[in-house]
Amino acid sequence: MLEITEYTKFLIGLLAIVDPLGAIPVFIALTVHQSHEQQVKTSRLTVISVFTALMVALLIGEWILWAFGISIDAFRCAGGIILLLMGLTMLKSRGHTPADIEAAQDETIALVPLTMPLLAGPGAMSAVIVYAHQSNSILHYVAITGCILLVSCSLWLCFKFLPWFRQHLSKRSIVMSTRVMGLLLTAIAVEFIAGGIKGMFPQIVGG
Repeated sequence: MLEITEYTKFLIGLLAIVDPLGAIPVFIALTVHQSHEQQVKTSRLTVISVFTALMVALLIGEWILWAFGISIDAFRCAGGIILLLMGLTMLKSRGHTPADIEAAQDETIALVPLTMPLLAGPGAMSAVIVYAHQSNSILHYVAITGCILLVSCSLWLCFKFLPWFRQHLSKRSIVMSTRVMGLLLTAIAVEFIAGGIKGMFPQIVGG
């Protein structure tokens, strides 16, 4: 079990990666052709899919790394680089702006591209796997699960109050929120990379 500050950092980082507010414009663009009932169904399936994907990463992600012979420190570095690129993109752009939105219109959009790769993509899964590795206690996994659940609930709330957001949130507000999240995500990414390098090259770092 880690200190509460570590779980707070994980929760904030995961919120920054998933970026529920930033997902709203993409969700609107992808579901513009759907009825209200279809939008509700799509949002519900998206939230369930995001929660399931992150729980899979929590429970068997480390085993998958072991199966491919990847060390947690190497994965921490790789995950940090992914998070860093995501954070920098969020700082410079409008958040979630997938280039393949038009191509995805005829697919099961709750799964692709909303769940993968937008909301529960490599960055989110990397964060979950890296934090899961830091302790083997049951309470640790319960705490990580709680964080994943809170992020999923925040995503559900954003979809639930989508009409309100349409009326009260300007595009500028969403952009500002996304950029703040991008700054936090960039800082967390630097810690990931530094921790991975320290684990892989302790002599160099220590010497």
